[in-house]
Amino acid sequence: MVNEGASGEMSDLLETFRQQMRTVAEAQRQRVQLTASATSPDKRVTVTVNANGVVIDTKFSSDIDELTYEALARTFTRTTQAAAAEVARKTADLTAPLIDQRARLPKLSDVIEGLPDLDAEVPLEPPVSLAAPGSPERAEDEADPVMTFTDVEQYEHHRKREQARGVTDSSW
Repeated sequence: MVNEGASGEMSDLLETFRQQMRTVAEAQRQRVQLTASATSPDKRVTVTVNANGVVIDTKFSSDIDELTYEALARTFTRTTQAAAAEVARKTADLTAPLIDQRARLPKLSDVIEGLPDLDAEVPLEPPVSLAAPGSPERAEDEADPVMTFTDVEQYEHHRKREQARGVTDSSW
């Protein structure tokens, strides 16, 4: 009897998993269709992005030429970021039911005795910066010590220089 009960529980668990995978596939299908648009406060720039936040359409108002290049670049960047944030919000809304459904499922470590909780081992991804390259915020992010060599010569250049000096022994 215990074996039949465990078998029934496993069968129910597998069916729940299959239903979850069907729901995930449908959410993925819907997600790839998502777009979001944002318009700058001055109504001069409208940007549309796809589900990945990639710009797929840009529209300028007829008076766009009144902006300096710097102002246009700043407006375009901020408007694109707003559109990307909106598509991220739509994605979160779309996936929220999946996350809730998954939270109600037993963890594998609950089903298989002695298995560690692997979810607890997954590192959290740090937030992605919206700062421009070379900005102070990026400099802080890049403060990790990285070996940088500044007095490097290209091998071919070095070899030609040595050959010009008369060093031709290839056993070096």
